Amino acid sequence: MNRYPFPALTDLPDDIRARIVEVQEKAGFVPNVFLALARRPAEWRAFFAYHDALMLKEGGGLSKADREMIVTTTSAANHCLYCVVAHGAILRIYEKKPLVADQVAINHRKADITPRQRAMLDFAMKVCLRSHDIEEADFAALHAHGFDDEDAWDIAAITAFFGLSNRMASFSGMQPNPEFYLMGRVPKQK
Repeated sequence: MNRYPFPALTDLPDDIRARIVEVQEKAGFVPNVFLALARRPAEWRAFFAYHDALMLKEGGGLSKADREMIVTTTSAANHCLYCVVAHGAILRIYEKKPLVADQVAINHRKADITPRQRAMLDFAMKVCLRSHDIEEADFAALHAHGFDDEDAWDIAAITAFFGLSNRMASFSGMQPNPEFYLMGRVPKQK
């Protein structure tokens, strides 16, 4: 279903191939996004540099689970199968809740999450769907739950970055790896 064929790992620049092999060794498979975007090495490097700056950031008011929850929720709003499935799997693992990704992807307002997470996702969804309507009251709602303006920036940046990712995955027909569907739902095989 992928419109653009994946390049062979052996044909990739050394730095990209090394990163993909590192991910493969850690995860046990190569997530399709790594190969799909590798067809354009300069764009791959830029994409993953920004991805890592947002998603692997140390400090701040967002946990890794919060970040994945933002991606899963807003990717669902953007109808991105790849990102909902892949990041939903990571979310299930970080939260240690097998149902949470499905819940936030369908309706975060009815999901089994904290009021703080709900406020975070309300803000993310407004950035996703109506960023032009963001106003001071939206920041105040975040502040009431302990988020500061830098956290708001992170929520917005993650939402915006994955808006790009969602559109690239959707237009190109990128499919989630089968491994993602069971991650965080069933005990890991040893």
